Amino acid sequence: MMRARSIALLLASGLLAACGDGGVGETRAWMKQVEKQTVPKVKALPEPKTFEPYGYDAREAPDPFDQAKLLGEMARAAQAGNANQPDLERPKEVLENFPLDTMRMVGTIEKGGVKYALLQVERTLYRVRPGQRIGQNFGRITRVSEGAIEIRESVQDATGDWVERMAHIELQHRTAAK
Repeated sequence: MMRARSIALLLASGLLAACGDGGVGETRAWMKQVEKQTVPKVKALPEPKTFEPYGYDAREAPDPFDQAKLLGEMARAAQAGNANQPDLERPKEVLENFPLDTMRMVGTIEKGGVKYALLQVERTLYRVRPGQRIGQNFGRITRVSEGAIEIRESVQDATGDWVERMAHIELQHRTAAK
């Protein structure tokens, strides 16, 4: 008897659940209404530019591959010198003997209104400030901040000209040992 009652309750609840659509019908009707009312907005494409051919008359123009012209330009550049060329005759500072990737910034301090960075190279700690020379590429410290040291280096490019590039050493955060 108890079993028959349980089956009857189960069937009755199943029939009631089948009668309702759970709000799906209303949602579908709303979606159809919104779809009919929505008008897509598409901007018109701009008119294409017309191509105008350019006439090139090479008879009166100088030859761009003339060896004499190229040698003249190279001689003028050599006479003018390169403003980025470092002074190769000056004595080196201590930190110019180490590459930048062997240096770790471990902190900063301020003394007399000047901000210094603390650099660790191998097991030695160095105090550096803007203007000091550093690294093996004729670097000069341009700025010391709480999180990094900015360095301007002079290096030679593929043509042998001296160019400047920027480098930096970021503060190394030490993690607690577990």
